[in-house]
Amino acid sequence: MNTQRLFAAAALSLLAVAGAHAESYQGVQAPVSALSRAAVAAEAVQAAAAPNQNVTRGSRGPETVAVSQDRTLVRAEAVRTAAAPDQNVSAGSRVNSKVISTLANPVTARAQGGASSL
Repeated sequence: MNTQRLFAAAALSLLAVAGAHAESYQGVQAPVSALSRAAVAAEAVQAAAAPNQNVTRGSRGPETVAVSQDRTLVRAEAVRTAAAPDQNVSAGSRVNSKVISTLANPVTARAQGGASSL
């Protein structure tokens, strides 16, 4: 019997502690809006009547992208970077080291008229 009373007392003390941390209710706060109720209703009607409102992005064809460089320049830079013989070497691979490229890039050599191959 003493165990049951002890358990009941512990449960009541836990409920009392939990009740002390309850939030207070401030009531319904007034809405803050820059538009009137009529303006919001008009926007809703206009949006509901808009054509193709449920079409997912990209389903109308490819989207346009702003181009900053010529396509051939970007491709040439990518080919040159991909063919660089020391592209995976970094200065952080050894303490106080410097990366000095001693190998010629095959793309540059080919562009200068050299007959080097990949």
